Amino acid sequence: MTTPPAPAPEPGPHGTPDRPRLSVRGEARLEVDPEIARIGITVNARGRDRRSALDDLTRRNAGVLDLVKTYGEAVEHLETGAFSLTPELTRHGRGERVRTYHGTVHVTAELADFTALGELTTRLADLDLTRVDGPWWALRPTSPAYRRAREQAVREAVQRAREYAEALGTALVALTELTDTGTEDVRAAAFGPGRMRRMSMAAPAEETDAAPLDLEPQRQHVHAAVDARFTMRPPAL
Repeated sequence: MTTPPAPAPEPGPHGTPDRPRLSVRGEARLEVDPEIARIGITVNARGRDRRSALDDLTRRNAGVLDLVKTYGEAVEHLETGAFSLTPELTRHGRGERVRTYHGTVHVTAELADFTALGELTTRLADLDLTRVDGPWWALRPTSPAYRRAREQAVREAVQRAREYAEALGTALVALTELTDTGTEDVRAAAFGPGRMRRMSMAAPAEETDAAPLDLEPQRQHVHAAVDARFTMRPPAL
C-alpha cells in the first residue's frame, strides 16, 4: 500500500521562499449627499401649580406632534424622548415654597425631504416656548454608499497587491485572507450639528409667517478599509 505524499505546509505569517506572502491595505473615501436629517424639538411649559403646567405642556406637545405629522411621508420617524416636570422654589422667605412649575418634553423627527425640513423647522421655531436643535445630517444604515466604499476598498487592495507583485516581476497566486477593518461615516464622528434656537412668545396678529429656512445639506464622508493577504509566485531576485 502506497502512502500518499503529505500536503505542503501552509506558509507562516510571513510566507516562505517557495510561497511568499504579500499583505496590503485597501481604502476608499467617498463624499456623498446625506439621505436623512434629524432635528431635536424641546417643548417647554410653565404654570403656577403642577396641574396647570402639565396641562399646558400636554397642549403644546400635542400641537408640535400634530404639526410634524401634517408633513406626512416626508417625516420618516417621529418619537418622544425625555419628559420632566420640575418645581422652582422661591429664593427668599421662610421655608421652601414652590414658585412655579416648569415642564419639558423632547421630541425627535427624522426627515428625508429637505425642502419640507426647512419649512417645518421654521414653523416649529416660531411656536411659543419651543426650541429646535439641528439638523443632524446622516446616511441610512443601509445606504448603498457604504457598499460602494467597501467594494472600492477591496478593488484598491487587489490593485495594490498586483502592482507590488509586478514590481517584483511575478504575479499573485491566491487570496489567503481578507479583513474588514470597518466602514464609518467620518463626518458624523468629526463634526457636530448646526444649531437653531428660538424660544418665543406669541407673535402679534399682524406679523406674517416666517420664510422657510434655506438649509444646505452637509456632505457625508464615508471611509472603508480592508486588510488583504495574498500568496504570489516566487520572484527571480
